[in-house]
Amino acid sequence: MNVLLGLGGSDESVKTLRRTIERTTDVGDDLTVAIVDKPESKRSQDEMCQQAREALDEAGLEDRPVEKLEGDPGSALVDYAEQGEYDQLVIGGGTLSPMGKIQLGPITEFVLLNAPTTVKLVR
Repeated sequence: MNVLLGLGGSDESVKTLRRTIERTTDVGDDLTVAIVDKPESKRSQDEMCQQAREALDEAGLEDRPVEKLEGDPGSALVDYAEQGEYDQLVIGGGTLSPMGKIQLGPITEFVLLNAPTTVKLVR
C-alpha cells in the first residue's frame, strides 16, 4: 500500500508518526511523509522534519521521502495527495468531548471531507 502521512508540529503528530512507522515496518507499506506548516504548533516545520527523518532512520526506512508543504495546511495536504498515487492518507486528529464524542479540528475536518483517497485518523 502506498501511504501518505501528514504531520504538523503537535504531540499528536509525533504519536501518529511513531504508530505509522510501526505499521509500515510490520506490513511493508511504502511511506511518504508530508509536513505541513502550522505556526501555532509546538514544533516548527523544520523540527518536525528532523524528527521524522530520525524516526525513519531508526526504523531502517531512511530512503522514504519527507516533504515540506507550504500554504494552508489542509489544502496543501489534500493537493499533495491528489498529485500522487496514494492508497491511504494518515493524519492525527480528534479529541474527545466530555460526553465521549470525537471532536475534529478544522484541518482534520477539511482533509476528511476533501481528500481524494481513504483517510486514516490516528487518535
